[in-house]
Amino acid sequence: MFVMALTTYVIRMLPMAIFRKKINDKRVQSFLYYVPYAVLSAMTFPAIFSSTGSEVSAVVGCVVAIVLAYMKRGLLTVAVGAAGAVFLVQMIGF
Repeated sequence: MFVMALTTYVIRMLPMAIFRKKINDKRVQSFLYYVPYAVLSAMTFPAIFSSTGSEVSAVVGCVVAIVLAYMKRGLLTVAVGAAGAVFLVQMIGF
């Protein structure tokens, strides 16, 4: 348990110890700006296809979420729209 706590602590403290100054490189700033979005999508996207009763409803929900997000709808609208689409597809029987 101590090793696990130490590992977690080192991973979180190491960047703060190494990068004490503000990062001025535009390419590095650009990369770091998109890291949270990439990590979130990498964790969320695979779970979409295993969270419903069928792959058809998962694909429909994913497509509806992508379309609503592309139309710049809010997070709540996207989530409710995708869940509603999945519910309707599963009620139809797919």
